[in-house]
Amino acid sequence: MSITRQDWQEEQQRVDQVIAAIARQLALLEQETGDVQSEASEIKKNFWDEVTINFSTSEDLTETYFSMKQQADLLSERERSQRHAAATMDKYRRLERSPYFGRIDFRDERSGATEQIYLGIASFLEERSDRFLIYDWRAPISSLYYDHGPGPAAYDTPSGEVNGDLLLKRQFAIRDGVIELLFDTGLTIGDELLQQALSRSSDQQMRSIVATIQKEQNRIIRDERTRMLVVQGAAGSGKTSAALQRVAYLLYRHRETLQAEQMVLFSPNPLFNSYVSTVLPELGEQNMAQTTFQEYLDRRLGDIFAVEDPFTQIEYVLQDGATAGYEARLAGIRYKSSSAYLSTLQRYVKQLETAGMPFKPVKCQGQTVVSAKQLKERFYTMDPSIRLANRIVLLEEWIQERIEAFESGQWKEAWVEDQIELLSPEQYQRAFQKLRKQNRDKLNTFDDQDKEKELLAKLIVKERLKQVRRRVAALSFVDYVKLYLQLFEQPEYYAAAAEPGEAPEAWAEICERTAEAIRNQTLPYEDATPFLYVKELVQGFETNTNVRHVIVDEAQDYSAFQLEFLKRLFPRARMTALGDLNQAIYAHTPVMGETAPLVSLYGEEHTGIIRLTRSYRSTREIVEFTRGMVAGGQEIIPFNRSGDKPIVTVVSDREEHRAALVETLAELQREGYASVAVIGRTAAECEALHAALPEAFEAHLIRKETASFKTGIQIIPAYLAKGVEFDAVVISDASDRNYTRELERKLFYTACTRAMHELRLLSVGEPSRFVTTLEEGLYTHRAFQASVHGEGGR
Repeated sequence: MSITRQDWQEEQQRVDQVIAAIARQLALLEQETGDVQSEASEIKKNFWDEVTINFSTSEDLTETYFSMKQQADLLSERERSQRHAAATMDKYRRLERSPYFGRIDFRDERSGATEQIYLGIASFLEERSDRFLIYDWRAPISSLYYDHGPGPAAYDTPSGEVNGDLLLKRQFAIRDGVIELLFDTGLTIGDELLQQALSRSSDQQMRSIVATIQKEQNRIIRDERTRMLVVQGAAGSGKTSAALQRVAYLLYRHRETLQAEQMVLFSPNPLFNSYVSTVLPELGEQNMAQTTFQEYLDRRLGDIFAVEDPFTQIEYVLQDGATAGYEARLAGIRYKSSSAYLSTLQRYVKQLETAGMPFKPVKCQGQTVVSAKQLKERFYTMDPSIRLANRIVLLEEWIQERIEAFESGQWKEAWVEDQIELLSPEQYQRAFQKLRKQNRDKLNTFDDQDKEKELLAKLIVKERLKQVRRRVAALSFVDYVKLYLQLFEQPEYYAAAAEPGEAPEAWAEICERTAEAIRNQTLPYEDATPFLYVKELVQGFETNTNVRHVIVDEAQDYSAFQLEFLKRLFPRARMTALGDLNQAIYAHTPVMGETAPLVSLYGEEHTGIIRLTRSYRSTREIVEFTRGMVAGGQEIIPFNRSGDKPIVTVVSDREEHRAALVETLAELQREGYASVAVIGRTAAECEALHAALPEAFEAHLIRKETASFKTGIQIIPAYLAKGVEFDAVVISDASDRNYTRELERKLFYTACTRAMHELRLLSVGEPSRFVTTLEEGLYTHRAFQASVHGEGGR
């Protein structure tokens, strides 16, 4: 049934009425906020005038306390009201511009009543009747819009399922109070609305997709049954967007018990954090905590090692492979990220209960308080049934007792007398004041030299041992470096823990190079999580019980180790893992390569797996071109949005390459694309490109530490482009020389799938085999002619 002129007019009239109601509510809120703000300012101004201050008796002190608390509570309540009103006003201002995006007419089979339901980013009640003029897209009844077409339909509520008939499903595009698109649709969110959303220019930051959520994405958003939700999604399938809407949904659904700070997003790099940072505020929700796994590793291990990051590791992997030890390191990276190595380390730590635990002596002023030998003897004379981590705690308590005994024997040592002599007048005075507080009834003045010396000696020894006690409390007496190192330096430890035939062929070389790096206080990225895992198994895991939901984006770049670690770190949290095996660009064993490691984290009954196969980001032509590069690509379904075929331009040398790049960028700018990415294979390639481009392009070089995008041309390594999108993408050098090894296939695929509207590939010489093995009809082949470009194109 088509939309009539009368339908359009009636819907516009309703939009006008709703906007007018919103404007009235805004005016009232602005008045109330002004009043509350004035009242809060008045309370601050007259705070001490309203407080009764009297310290004469304990009763007066109590009265003063409650007087101050009453004023402070009143001020806190006013400021809380002000914050709430400001958040509501911000939400209403967004509704004022575009109040809703959908309408459904639903007839409840129990009551027979039909209700018109309009959906927006937030609910809005009519001030007089308390009738919902707009329903929040997260409300239970709103799921009808995403999951059903006209006909029999049902939705879940806290009190049970509601059945009925969906009589109408209508979609809107409203901008600044004016309906720009209006149509009725069936089961899926109409192509027209998606076409409009996807045909726009890319932004510096990700947008909310609540108006265009698809049925399969809605399953991700509203899933509350599983402890571990795994989303395997093709490039551009909207998995990250759906996950962020999932956060907004959970915050709405559990608003009484769940706060934004109890949710954590682990993203691939700082740039991605910036890219997604506006989605939740756009929906009126506070942003959750955002971090990267590398930031966590640096925080935990940065005081012991220089910890390699994954980007440095991939730069190593992408070199030509001629470096000595290259193949051994690749084998080591794959093995050390596997479930087999995880199990080996678990068995290794179990064996430490009977032998092999290394300790460091506890020292003070060069003197040994407790030797490593004494620690080992004490540790292994404990009851063998006591768990390893508990034994470490008992050992720490024993050491503290030994420190106390050591302390009393140090008061008359020469180093203490030296320290007393070296005290400056200011230090002496501070020491005296401290001693007075500690010895009120024993010391009024330093008139007894022997007493003075004794007390000062005790104070100096106690202060010096404070540092020792703190280190012992932090369990620093365990030699964690040697604990991990002996796996590589002493073959018997590894052999006893590993399964026969498990080690890679180059294990001896892997051991030698790993040990050398660790001795130089450098921790390779592939060893960072295993080292921390062993450390935590020994001393007991550091946990965060406040976090209730963890979202891991680009989960294919995580190892079994890392996800197991996150599970232990956040024991009370649910987890959502999003990834695409075809974008597993790192050399380690990808955890999404098989479902077993993921399912084993929480068990099959607590794990849900959702696959997204439709790609929305790129045009049909770009999807058809890129899906042929990867295994199983035929399952990726392009959204029906047409554009130009990718263009492959072959140049003969570096001079022609520069000219072709300049010409391509100028052409894309003339076509009006707001964001253009020039994607290089490595950071070094990107730096050379940035230096070679004319300043007129104002290109921005993206490095691993870059925290946010700017508009215009970005020059970015392929591995940093994950998760983001651009209007147009230029693959800097898509030659077979640059992308030829199988380990580079997914990197190349990832780079190409960043393009929304245009994909251009420049190739110095023969194009990559990942291109030439495709059907020729999927792209336009263009030979660059030197005569085509002149000085004006440079």
